[in-house]
Amino acid sequence: MLKNKIYLLGLLVSLTLLAEAQRVRKVRQAQPNVIIILTDDMGFSDIGTFGGKFVPTPQIDRLASKGLKLTQYYSAAPICSPSRVGMLTGMYPGKWNFSTYLDNRKHNRNAEQADYLDPAAPTMAKIFKQAGYATAHFGKWHMGGGRDVKDAPGFDQYGYDAHASTYESPDPDPAITATDWIWSEKDSIKRWDRTKYFVDKTLDFIRKNKGKPCFVNLWPDDVHTPWVPRTEKEYMGKFPMNPQEEAAFKGVLREYDVQIGRLIEGLKKMGEDKNTIIIFTSDNGPLPSFKGSRAAGLRGSKLSLYEGGTRMPFIISWPGHIPEGQINEKSVVTAIDLLPSLTAMAGIALPENYKADGLNRSPVFLGKTVSRDQPVFWEYGRNNIAFNYPNPKDKSPNLAMRLGDWKFLMNSDGTDSQLYNIVKDRHERTNLVESQGKLAAQLKEKLIAWWKSMPRLGQQ
Repeated sequence: MLKNKIYLLGLLVSLTLLAEAQRVRKVRQAQPNVIIILTDDMGFSDIGTFGGKFVPTPQIDRLASKGLKLTQYYSAAPICSPSRVGMLTGMYPGKWNFSTYLDNRKHNRNAEQADYLDPAAPTMAKIFKQAGYATAHFGKWHMGGGRDVKDAPGFDQYGYDAHASTYESPDPDPAITATDWIWSEKDSIKRWDRTKYFVDKTLDFIRKNKGKPCFVNLWPDDVHTPWVPRTEKEYMGKFPMNPQEEAAFKGVLREYDVQIGRLIEGLKKMGEDKNTIIIFTSDNGPLPSFKGSRAAGLRGSKLSLYEGGTRMPFIISWPGHIPEGQINEKSVVTAIDLLPSLTAMAGIALPENYKADGLNRSPVFLGKTVSRDQPVFWEYGRNNIAFNYPNPKDKSPNLAMRLGDWKFLMNSDGTDSQLYNIVKDRHERTNLVESQGKLAAQLKEKLIAWWKSMPRLGQQ
């Protein structure tokens, strides 16, 4: 009798353990890895699948062929620091006092912005980590740290378990920051090998966390200048090559494509390719833009709120979930949508006190065409002191919004109003303010109200 009881107890324990193992496997299958590849200063049409003519980009094009392309995706800002803050938090970067790139303290004060992202800010990494994910940041940060900002919070305070980052961060990796600058010939990892280094870090992190879902920022500093190509024939000992030199850009872009291919193949070898969401996009438009050729002829570039500064290439892949080879040319999506969208796709509930500015656009990512009935807003600059602009033709007003088919721009003092039907006139050539006066007045009121709602430095 006792033996039977022991046997039944053992059988019950075994069945319980088996059920738990099956439950864990199901949860694991429902929780994909997430890798966000945020390219630095990539134009809308740098890569082949978006019309690029510079060099073939077969690996990135292959990623697109296995997933979805969006042609109306926007960054959160036309320059790096606020763009990254918007993506990371799912909120307008102005809410955290970011409106241009971070530099030294004097520059930041002149720009009326913070020295670093408030560690109390919500981030994708914090939310994914709380849901059981292993989290990592590999690549450029530029949301605090570097130069004379020595008190920026560490990566762990933003939710990251692991990191390797560049000069403009709270904890620069010595392998790529031998000197206090963005690149040096003394670095053990040379400029042309940095994307390879970050890809290796990403694959190693996922390998070490096998069996646990991973969230990774893979944010290289390619294809930002200085362009230092890999091959000796292209590089020829110059540091850096002329940043206006197209040959140097081509060499860097070619190598960048190779490394994206290495990432894809590395995931496949580990058996993680089927359960990994990969997003490929850029933080802002290109500079130099080679007379607009890097942005499909769109007006403007980095530092501009015209389309060339904020409309980005966007690819998302998740085998078995996202239709292969699909192009969505109608749905408007922005970087601040990523946090609510990716958490929804991973089955993660958002914190009750989190107030997103972005929308859950996961239906778009999963293949549906869904209109957007809420406006999207941008700002670049709160004064005329600490902001750089492209050439006069591409210098935009410092505020912009998109609502439906319409895009409205103006300066924060109310001057230089511009209205475009951005669907019919994506090159922003015909200002319709006069002929669409009533609509322009309505959009102007919305844009001013939004801008006035942004906090100012020092406000509680």
